[in-house]
Amino acid sequence: MLFFPLRMAVRVVSLVVTALVLYYVVTLVQVWLTSRHYDAHGAQAIVVMGAAQYDGVPSPDLRARLDQALLLYRQKDAPLVVVTGNKQPGDQFTEAEAGQRYLESKGVPASAILQAGGDDSWANLSDAAAELLPRHDTEVLVVTDPFHEDRSCAIATDVGLTPSPTPTRTSPITGAATVPYFLKEALGVALGRVIGYQHLHAFG
Repeated sequence: MLFFPLRMAVRVVSLVVTALVLYYVVTLVQVWLTSRHYDAHGAQAIVVMGAAQYDGVPSPDLRARLDQALLLYRQKDAPLVVVTGNKQPGDQFTEAEAGQRYLESKGVPASAILQAGGDDSWANLSDAAAELLPRHDTEVLVVTDPFHEDRSCAIATDVGLTPSPTPTRTSPITGAATVPYFLKEALGVALGRVIGYQHLHAFG
């Protein structure tokens, strides 16, 4: 009789682990599918997710995102570009400032660019929403790396925006190098759906 409770406990643990693995796998597939979805259309703003910059010069990853935003802007998909991101200790420029400098060098007028801060995806989009919502600009095209698009759009929805995915097609992170990024993003999405993206942000 003592073995019956033990067998039940093992069975329950096995079912829970199986359910968690299945949930993660399904989420991973959804993240991958979103990475392949490109929905450029008329919107009110283009939001560029922050990435590293070096003394005011965008990193290759940030430049790929900015080039995608530039393409959308030149196609007249939206009249406004929101660049996001703060700076690391010791940096002279924020990621947003580097983004604006780059876009202006490509001919985008300063009047068509808004800067928002943020040290992570939640903060990027929360700060962008704080700039956009008072203007009643809610329809946005979210520009980031393909693997980052699902979580970014989910957070954008949480902060009151209506996002559409427009991932960059020139990301320097390609091929097998994307695998750990997809795995990490799937974990972030899986946790964010359960505990909320804002709480995930609070946990760092």
